[in-house]
Amino acid sequence: MLHLCGSVLVWTCSLFTLFVPGNTALRDQPQVIGSRQPIVAVLGDDVILPCHLEPKFNVEGLTVEWSLPDLKPDPADPLSRVEYVHLYRHRHEIPDMKIRSYVRRTALFTDELKDGNISLKISNVTLADQGRYRCFIPKLNSPVDQSVVQLVVAPQSDKTSTTEFYTKSLPDPDQTDETDAGGRLHLNVLIPLVVFVSLVLAAGVGVRFLKRRQKQNRQNDDVASTKPLTV
Repeated sequence: MLHLCGSVLVWTCSLFTLFVPGNTALRDQPQVIGSRQPIVAVLGDDVILPCHLEPKFNVEGLTVEWSLPDLKPDPADPLSRVEYVHLYRHRHEIPDMKIRSYVRRTALFTDELKDGNISLKISNVTLADQGRYRCFIPKLNSPVDQSVVQLVVAPQSDKTSTTEFYTKSLPDPDQTDETDAGGRLHLNVLIPLVVFVSLVLAAGVGVRFLKRRQKQNRQNDDVASTKPLTV
């Protein structure tokens, strides 16, 4: 029994080291990283929504999706297909699945996809462009395969004051997105941690029970050895 408890403890420790933050295997996986602060653009200007992979990872052969996570489907046409701000697939853009208002206004830096740069450039920004944008790599083998970037469109040219105002007033886009991959990463760490603690507690209870059982057996042996024999 003692040997079994020890084996369980060793196994749980090994499992825990695979998932704890800072583990090499998890840290080396490419993660999609977007701006955690709102990006401010002046009406009519061009803007770049920054998003990249860390560490650098070649995504030339992967699908890259830029979409509007807050865009609701048309209730009059529930079977309508999904449309994107920008869709990169099979090494080129797919314009047929693009939201009409973004046609000929978006572009990726295709020469930098090999380095993991999936930032999106939007030309001639309009007030309707303001909102949250999700960059997503569906087939990326990583728990963090997407991020959300907030775009703020300012009608005036005073970028500094507008940036300061929106930075203080707007929530972190990643924190407000219920499906953000950062939350999944925390969940991937929390579940093994709970399992680890549970198994350690179970092993401790087993060891304590075994020691108590052994102590009781020794006491019974002592009583039996001191009891006088009856003739």
